[in-house]
Amino acid sequence: MSIDTASALRFITCGSVDDGKSTLIGRLLVDSRAVLQDQLASVSRSGETDLALLTDGLSAEREQGITIDVAYRYFATPQRKFIIGDAPGHEQYTRNMVTAASSADAAVVLVDATKLDWRQSALELLPQTRRHSLLAHLLRVPSIVFAVNKLDAIEDPTLAFEHIAAALRGFAAAARIPVKAIVPLSALKGWNVVDRAQAASPVWCGYDGPSLLEILQELPVTPTESAQPFAFPVQWVEKFSSSADTSQGRRVFWGRVAGGAVAPGQEVTVFPSGQSARVAQVLDHSRKPGSVEAGHSGGIILDRELDISRGDWLLAPESIAPARDITATVAWLDDEPLLAGRVYWALHGHRWVKARVKRIVHRLDIASLAPLEASQLDPNAIGLVELNLQEPIAALPFAQSRNLGALVLVDAATHKTSGAVLIQ
Repeated sequence: MSIDTASALRFITCGSVDDGKSTLIGRLLVDSRAVLQDQLASVSRSGETDLALLTDGLSAEREQGITIDVAYRYFATPQRKFIIGDAPGHEQYTRNMVTAASSADAAVVLVDATKLDWRQSALELLPQTRRHSLLAHLLRVPSIVFAVNKLDAIEDPTLAFEHIAAALRGFAAAARIPVKAIVPLSALKGWNVVDRAQAASPVWCGYDGPSLLEILQELPVTPTESAQPFAFPVQWVEKFSSSADTSQGRRVFWGRVAGGAVAPGQEVTVFPSGQSARVAQVLDHSRKPGSVEAGHSGGIILDRELDISRGDWLLAPESIAPARDITATVAWLDDEPLLAGRVYWALHGHRWVKARVKRIVHRLDIASLAPLEASQLDPNAIGLVELNLQEPIAALPFAQSRNLGALVLVDAATHKTSGAVLIQ
């Protein structure tokens, strides 16, 4: 399989509170020369540059010195373009981290060496380090990199990195998380971030591998789901376009192809009505006729008029069996616990349906990774849940399709995003 390293890489930085995520991104921007002098001057305090302020943009973030919302930054090297998401480390903002991870190609999980008992060979990792790693893995982020930070502040950085790396490898093996690399670094000093190790020492902490940026430049982007059956969630209906050269007066159904590809002449089934039609024409995002593959937006014109609206799906015939009862892994993000019997709104593509919680099968113990009996899921818990939907949805397992296998649960009263649902 060929690895696509030509496209822009979307990656997030995540981990526990104050592990140095914002500082790391600031260091990447500064050392790759993606920051102008006036921007650097604006984040200087008492003559010292506070790199974290390059991403912490909200006034509350600057006042409290914490990251609340996901901040996206863009930079490029001669080899590649990057889109970075700075995810918050606080437990109460886990929902923001999940949002960022759901569309990421890679996750850099920072580990603060100063917070760990690094002298012990069998040290314990922080709960949020484990939680964010598990969430990134559950959300099928293709590449996970552990970055052991703040080693400049450690008395014996070589021993610390050896013990921490061993703990990370043990945890990843137990959780079945494939890890691309474990890298020692200092975001504050810039060691091993853009350039390898320290200028005076080619081998640092017993590590002589590539810098973090060199690793990121070689990571693949998330492959599109073009091999899946054709699936197209209708986002917007353009009614009777006056542009005769593109729509012939018929309605155009716009959206992003979730799976497979679409081309003129293809037969499709409308979900949930079950009606069938043929594709008369396909328009790309610039309204040029042609074909559109998974991951790209386009417009579809059918050979006959059918009752189709936002939230409906166009599918390859007999490709996906509708389901009302689903078993799913749930990352619970609400402040109120998830209880059996409760009803939420579920969003699948652009389709809203009511979902009732039938049963909580178990919750995952973050420390031991063992499934435990549970009568509820508390905030930031991960568990296995059975849901009953008021109407069927066209879904596939999340392991097969990131697009068709994910739901979002929304509280019907408060309209808060309550849970991320990954269909088994």
